[in-house]
This record gives sequence, C-alpha cells and structure tokens, in this order.
Amino acid sequence: MNFSDRVKRVKPSFTLEMTSRAAELRAKGVDVINFSVGEPDFNTPDHIIRAGKEAMDNGFTKYTAGSGMIELREAICEKLERDNELYYDPNQVLVSNGEKQSLFTACQVLFQQGDEVIIFSPYWVSFPEFVRLADAEPIIVKTDPNNQFEPDFDDLQLKITNKTKGVIINSPSNPTGGVWSEEAIIKILEMSAQNNWTVISDECYEQLVFDGKFVSTQKLNSYETNVLTCMSLSKTYAMTGWRIGYAVGDMDIIKAMSKLQGQATSCANSIGQKAAIAALTGDQEPVEFMRNKFKGRRDLMVELLRKIPDISCSVPGGAFYVFPDFSHYLNKSANGHILHDSFALCDYILDSAEVATVPGDGFGAPGHIRFSCATKKDTIREGIDRVAKVLNDLN
Repeated sequence: MNFSDRVKRVKPSFTLEMTSRAAELRAKGVDVINFSVGEPDFNTPDHIIRAGKEAMDNGFTKYTAGSGMIELREAICEKLERDNELYYDPNQVLVSNGEKQSLFTACQVLFQQGDEVIIFSPYWVSFPEFVRLADAEPIIVKTDPNNQFEPDFDDLQLKITNKTKGVIINSPSNPTGGVWSEEAIIKILEMSAQNNWTVISDECYEQLVFDGKFVSTQKLNSYETNVLTCMSLSKTYAMTGWRIGYAVGDMDIIKAMSKLQGQATSCANSIGQKAAIAALTGDQEPVEFMRNKFKGRRDLMVELLRKIPDISCSVPGGAFYVFPDFSHYLNKSANGHILHDSFALCDYILDSAEVATVPGDGFGAPGHIRFSCATKKDTIREGIDRVAKVLNDLN
C-alpha cells in the first residue's frame, strides 16, 4: 500500500520505542530498570481521582464544548493568575487531549509549506515532527551544554532567513532538564518581535524547577511578541493518562486552533476535564511533595553519574531528566561490535545491564544519553551501578 509523503517524512517516537522494549523485557521476566520513562512514578493525587469518579457517578460522560468546559477554562485562568501572574480571559484558552495535541494543533494553524521554524537542540523528539507535519521545515539551532543548554545566539543569527516564521522554546527542557535564564528568554522575545515571529512556549515542566522560581515566557514579554503558551497537567499532577493540556494566547490563534481541533477530536475527555478542575483549584501540597522528591532524586543521580570515569554531567535546573555526555564511550567495542553512536550504546546498556535509557542522538545531541529520575532512589543507585559496571567492560 502507498502512504502519503507526510507519513514517510515523519520519524517514529524512539522514546516510546525504548519504553516499549523495556516493557517487553519485563514481560519476559527480565529485571529491567527503566530510566527511559517520561512520566512521574507517583499516582494521581486522591482528591483528583475522586473528582473523576464523581464525574462518572454523576453521569458527566458526554461531550463538552469543543474548547473545553467553561468551568475548566475559568479554573485555568485562575491558576495562571495565581501561579504565573498571567491574565487571560476564558475565550483565550483551549483545552486539548494533552499538551501534545495543543502543540501539534498550534503548528498546524501557524505554519505551512515554505515556512521555517527555529528549534533548539537538544529538542523534544516531537518538535521537528510537528513542524514537518505542518509541511514546514524545522531549523535546528545549537545550545550551550555548559549553561543549561541555553541558545547559541551566534548560531541562531546564522539560521535566520526571510522564511523564518516562528520559534519553539521549552524551559524546563525535555530532554536536558535545562532551565533558561530570563535574559536568554527575553533575547528570544526581542528577536521575535523584530522579525515578527510567533513564539510557542512549551511550559509542560513549569512546576518542576528546583533552583529558583519559574517565570513564564509571557510574563517576560514586554515587546508585544505573539506568544502562545502551552501547559499540561500531566507532569505537575501525575496525570499523564488523563490527557489534559491547554494553550493560552491571542484569541484569533485560539479560535483557529479550536476550529481545527473540533474536526480532529471534538473535545478533550469530559471526565479528565472534571478531574483537572479539582487539580487546579484543590490542594497544591502534592505538587510541592513531588517536586521535592524529584529534586532529591536529581541530586543523587547527578552525584552517581559523576563518579563514573570520563562522564560529564551538568546539574539540570528542572524537569526529571539528567542528560550526561557519554562521548568517551563511543567507538569502543562490545562483543566484537563497535558502538558508533548513542543508539548503539543505549542498546548495549539495555542488553548488558538491563537498564533502559534514551539515546541523545534522537534528540539532536550525539554522545548524550537521557536518564529519567522519575523513580525511587534505591532504583537509581542500582541502575547507575549496573551502568558503571558494563561500561567498564568496554574496550
């Protein structure tokens, strides 16, 4: 069967592939330690679960307004004022089936064939694919691994053309955990205003900042730059499976996104929306609890990775990822095979140490490996110990 060129252009999500491989090995009885997962290991807080159950018990199982039920959009506006000092009207909010849908839909309405969109490497694997699915071209810009992976502005200047229409930023970052300084974000906003770009700000990990206070991109926007902010309940409230995210911004962009989403998925699931109201307006203590746990795990994982010879590992400012540089171990031999890239190295670690990680090459960062610290400290100790031992066997 012949498929469209669109399908051929898009790459599969290798992060999901690594998670699937780990699950398959576990199903066979292999004691796999999974550092590839991109979700909290905590369950959704009880009061949020209760709200979902009550929604079902009360028959709230029908369609909602396409842009999201008004009570949830009002709760989002209250949350944005409380946590981010941002002020929006409910008509400037679109609730989606996870933030991933918000980001995808944003690219669909903002970009088209002939456009170029700036993406910073290392990047979340879906960013370039969202742009390609809009028939536009992702333009990859370097970052500084020694400075929270902030943009290399010299490289950015070289990549700007009259086709550049937008820029996607993600701080705290997946895969690096990097948190950009206010100065870096302001510089992006200034350049965007000068060049009439739209800024898509992925703030999925906004509540997971460990060494300072998170500041939303729009809060720093004094240039009248067009900023579309995309947020999620998945990481903040351990609600990955509930599939609720949202976008806020210019009303015309939100209307266009709502129009497209209406033809794609009608609306976000009603039960998840009810649970989301409880998450945003209810007890926020679980958010602080999980953030503190992740910070302790981050500190431990960085400490242990730095004890492995010839590994460089900076301290990420947020999210629950650590992104060390394993370049020293490339081109070494394992069982007669040369490990030419991080894909091969991660395969070797999975096969030999029974530890699942994610190769940096897939994020545009050759030699790096992403480790998730969304797991217990004892598991982190055991997993890093296994990795250190099999690396020692390379020659």
